[in-house]
Amino acid sequence: MQWNLEWLRTFRAIYETGTLSSAAKELFISQPGVSLHLNSLEAYAGYKLFDRSPRKVVPTEKGKILYNFILQPLQKLESAEQYFHRRSKPERATISIGMCFETFQYTLEEHVASLPFNLIIKFGLYPQMQADLENGLLDMIITPQKGNQSNLIYRPFSKERIVLIAGSKTDTSELKSLLENGDVLGVKDFLKQQLWYSTAGDMEHLKNFWSKNFNEHPDFSPNYIVPNISSIIRCLSNNDGFSIVPDFLCQEALEVGKIKLVWEGNIPWENTLYFGTRKNTIYHNELAELKKLFEEKWEREMA
Repeated sequence: MQWNLEWLRTFRAIYETGTLSSAAKELFISQPGVSLHLNSLEAYAGYKLFDRSPRKVVPTEKGKILYNFILQPLQKLESAEQYFHRRSKPERATISIGMCFETFQYTLEEHVASLPFNLIIKFGLYPQMQADLENGLLDMIITPQKGNQSNLIYRPFSKERIVLIAGSKTDTSELKSLLENGDVLGVKDFLKQQLWYSTAGDMEHLKNFWSKNFNEHPDFSPNYIVPNISSIIRCLSNNDGFSIVPDFLCQEALEVGKIKLVWEGNIPWENTLYFGTRKNTIYHNELAELKKLFEEKWEREMA
């Protein structure tokens, strides 16, 4: 573990404001983020820096000593920051966003070079993205899953439909006949005998689609596990095999005939996509610009 300057900034804010919530407002991060910084600093130092009470925190003797040690150096660093900031170009904001790899490729990748601010993209699982957003490590997430964190806001902006696709060389005539006859068991048995593509991170698509249409979990493993859904589309293009994917990610391949839409399920399954942000942020303009790019992309595709 290494000493982190942000821990000291947070410690100073807690010391001077007297509460974690007031420190969070001053620093424009979440209260869990403040707690995370303080816990990390106390773990590094090896002793408590504050005694907690329901309404305020009181510095311990070690906390008072640390504050006296760091106050002047932090003030000098802040003065240096302001001094050189006035003599340089305006600092570009840095925005951190969490989303799946395919959403980034589909929506944002083409616009990155023209953005008037720095951008950090993080890929990962949605629960971890939500935790990082709450703790101030991310400024926005694109997610089909809503959390119940009190300091986060989820605003819907589009939908994705989860569908069964196949490569263009896949013989689906028997499957179409089974579907037209309403033979659910026959459809299930047929699909279990086919070649399947999936990703390690998106097995939930296959599991949920199978459960919704056949009332059971799939009792087979995909033949090919590839890095992401874009890889699935490329592997299936002009080839043989099946996969379960969000419809918006395969529109282009469908339009040119590289793959084909086979089945949307007995009842079409849709996920709502949300912008997830913290209630308090200093990046309103930057996030509004990013949201506009996403909304315009989906509006064009839906037209």
